[in-house]
Amino acid sequence: MAFDEAFWALVALLVFLGVIAYMKVPGMLVKSLDDRADKIRDELEEARRLREEAQELLAEYQRKRKSAETEAEEIVAAAKSEAIMFAEESAKKTEEFVARRTALAEQKIAQAETQAIDDVRSIAVDIAVSAAEKLIAGKVTGAEASKIIDKSIAEVKNRLN
Repeated sequence: MAFDEAFWALVALLVFLGVIAYMKVPGMLVKSLDDRADKIRDELEEARRLREEAQELLAEYQRKRKSAETEAEEIVAAAKSEAIMFAEESAKKTEEFVARRTALAEQKIAQAETQAIDDVRSIAVDIAVSAAEKLIAGKVTGAEASKIIDKSIAEVKNRLN
């Protein structure tokens, strides 16, 4: 019986498979594949956990952003309200100031008119007295003239005061 190459290849294959089985290579391969599958499963679980955390953080930041936007809108509304109130108050104070200044100016004008009228009266009295003196002095002489002038001066003063 001659052993050909196919037989020896078969024997070598069986010996090789026997050595592999003796050294428990299939168990090692299965264990290695199981370890790798566990590692991948753990990585997937970690990725899923990280994704959930990221979604929670995103939701939290969106809530904070909406809260901040609402707060900013409230601040802007309050600032507008204060600005309107300040403008109204300023306008009111300005009107009051103008009214006070107008009243003061009118009072000063009235005083000036009164003073001018008094000055005109005083000048008129002086002119009238002077004219009366000249007229009487030209027509009346002596003691009688002096009496008439004094009486006229006293009467003009009484009427004007």
